[in-house]
Amino acid sequence: MKRMIISILIMIGLAGVQSLAQERLTQTIRGTVYEKATMMPLPGANVVLTGSDPVVGTSTDIDGKFRLDGVPVGRAGIRVTYIGFNDVVMTSLNLSSAKELILTIEMEEMAVMGKEVVITATRDKTLSENEMAIVSSRSFTVEESQRYAGSRNDVARMASNYAGVYGTDDARNDIIIRGNSPSGLLWRLEDVDIPNPNHYGAMESTGGPVSILNNNQLANSDFFTGAFPAEYGNAISGVFDLNMRNGNDEKHEFLGQIGFNGFELGAEGPVSINDGSSYLVNYRYSTLEVFEKLGVEFGTGTAVPKYQDISFKVNLPRTKAGSFSVFGLAGKSDVSFLDSEKDTTREKLNFYGGEGYDLVNGSDLAVIGLNHTFFINPTTYSRFTLAATYHNFATDIDSISPETREILPYFRNNHTEQKLFASYKINKKINSRHLLKAGIQASSRFFDISDSVYNDKTLRFDRITEYDGSAFMLQPYAAWQYKITNDLTLNSGLHYQHFFLNNTGSLEPRLGVRWTFAERQSLSFGYGHHSQILPITIYFNQVRLPDGSYFKPNKELKMAGSRHFIAGYDINFNQNMRLKAEAYCQYITNAGVDGNEQNSYSLLNQGANFYVWTPDTLSNKGTGRNSGIELTLERFLSKGMYYLFTASLYESEYQGSDEITRNTAFNGNYVLNGLFGKEWALGRDPEKKKLRQYVLQVDVKAMYAGGQRYTPVRVEWDPAGNEYVANYDDEVTYSEKYKDYFRTDFRIALRQSSKKVSMEWAIDVQNLFNNQNIYNQKFNSKTGEVDYNYQLGMLVIPQFRIEF
Repeated sequence: MKRMIISILIMIGLAGVQSLAQERLTQTIRGTVYEKATMMPLPGANVVLTGSDPVVGTSTDIDGKFRLDGVPVGRAGIRVTYIGFNDVVMTSLNLSSAKELILTIEMEEMAVMGKEVVITATRDKTLSENEMAIVSSRSFTVEESQRYAGSRNDVARMASNYAGVYGTDDARNDIIIRGNSPSGLLWRLEDVDIPNPNHYGAMESTGGPVSILNNNQLANSDFFTGAFPAEYGNAISGVFDLNMRNGNDEKHEFLGQIGFNGFELGAEGPVSINDGSSYLVNYRYSTLEVFEKLGVEFGTGTAVPKYQDISFKVNLPRTKAGSFSVFGLAGKSDVSFLDSEKDTTREKLNFYGGEGYDLVNGSDLAVIGLNHTFFINPTTYSRFTLAATYHNFATDIDSISPETREILPYFRNNHTEQKLFASYKINKKINSRHLLKAGIQASSRFFDISDSVYNDKTLRFDRITEYDGSAFMLQPYAAWQYKITNDLTLNSGLHYQHFFLNNTGSLEPRLGVRWTFAERQSLSFGYGHHSQILPITIYFNQVRLPDGSYFKPNKELKMAGSRHFIAGYDINFNQNMRLKAEAYCQYITNAGVDGNEQNSYSLLNQGANFYVWTPDTLSNKGTGRNSGIELTLERFLSKGMYYLFTASLYESEYQGSDEITRNTAFNGNYVLNGLFGKEWALGRDPEKKKLRQYVLQVDVKAMYAGGQRYTPVRVEWDPAGNEYVANYDDEVTYSEKYKDYFRTDFRIALRQSSKKVSMEWAIDVQNLFNNQNIYNQKFNSKTGEVDYNYQLGMLVIPQFRIEF
């Protein structure tokens, strides 16, 4: 802690540094102003650069577009006003010398005229981009994922800083929301429900070691942690709703980046300046694989993570048939943990591999989609989406004879899913008080799934799961927003989903109310009934009969159900600081549990580690309950400083087929997060030959959380196998906790801006104090010892970024 205090004192001292530049670099701020409810442009809106003297401003043209040239590089703010609409104030915008700042601004019409209501960007940030969301939601910016210490440019890791999210696994970016399994999360990109968007991501899981999503291409997006709006289905814990930004439609811009996630190249620019069309593309290649090819060793042996990914978007607005966009995302990854190629008597066990096994794992992902937006009339628009996705996950495990080192086949896994996805939604503004949304989503999923284990007696692989077929799901929904007054809003909706594989369905009401009962203070309430089909492989589990045939005992399983009850209080102390509190209770029914025996197994614990065991026969008799309270104190970036403090206290319990109430694997009980960031303008190049400006950024994050749950191990000697064996006591499943998790991350960055080029050098120190956080237990069958695998030690990650 002395080192932390010294760092803080240094930061306070640096706060006195003043800008030395007399002449400043400038850049352009431009964009489009829309009405939020109809997405129609607002001509004649006034756009003013805040803090300018004399006042610098302009008005939007007939297409709602505006342009402010000659704006000094650095932090900037604008204020947008339009008669009959709530003002929009955007502060601390990051204006780079190498990239124009292009904004999409949405304004809300006042429900009742005569009372001024100002919505600032900082207050908007506490809400979501989706106007139908009331509780447990917030929008986030790309800059947050770039500058938050420890985020590694990953939006999932960034979200672990928010209240209600438990993220104590340094190896993966799984999002555990309010004690739920990470499998309960929905990933949505450009209105398409996508598979796991992570390298090495398994089917039906939602996390992985490295994200395929590229934060450089994202626009402001939404994150939901409960009672989400009616348009979202097939999820019971939360939703990540991501939007890709459009490329620059007037000039070509380029990006180069080297860091933890890889070597990266990006480009954007106009397809045709005349019609406003643009492109955006980014490619990334594994950093460690590049160094391996150069002959540089990092001590990982054969386990070098190899991956690459690409993402793109082409935007075609202003066509006679409406606006079109085409987008895509693809990633490929593989890694090998070859225990057969090391001396196990001298080397430590691999963190991911196992004692006496070779493991080869890989995954592939591809998403391509088309969006068509059509404006039927000034108050009504529709959007049609068509997409195809592909996801493959494969694992080969071979055992190694301890005596002869012979490699013997053990386990084979190959899961492939292809999906065709289509959705249509219509948005109708009746008047300033009433807004209607309705839509339907359809998906047809095609599977080729096989799991098999080698049988030493029959000398062949026994099939655990095998399916080659399809499944169809339909999800219609409708939502209504009623602004009773400017201070009281009611959102309601209804979602239905039907799974045609076994003809199960679920009708799900949604409700949200917000009441601004005093200036800067509001109360909110939300309710949501949500359902999710079980992991698709569960439905296709096979049981081998004595005659050699197979049958599928789980095909008729129902969807898991979840009911969310949420109450919240929000107070904005001023334009840049707020406190938010939420209390919630979630009840889960129809959870998958063992259908043959009375024990502690439940699908609600899926995702607790890399290794998953599932009984061959399940039933829907499982239940769960999550409850807690969350606090958020936040200062939005203003005058070069921000901070975010969150506290979550919760209980997460479940019942297996034995109907005994136990802790879930994710019941850490508490999570505390603290983030602080400061930036200073240091001035221009001291040589004064070229105009350059420098900005120093320092960011610190600390996280303290309850330790991960685990089941105690009983070690016994097996004379038949001439080895020790470890047995888990089912009666005390997840009854114990590892020691509490603590980690501090530190990031320092220097950004240099010149006339046409911007560069940033950054160092991100993960686990600054090298705290030893336990990952899991490990067992040595030769010695009978039970020890621990530890998570990430101190890791220094340099990064370089250039924009031009």
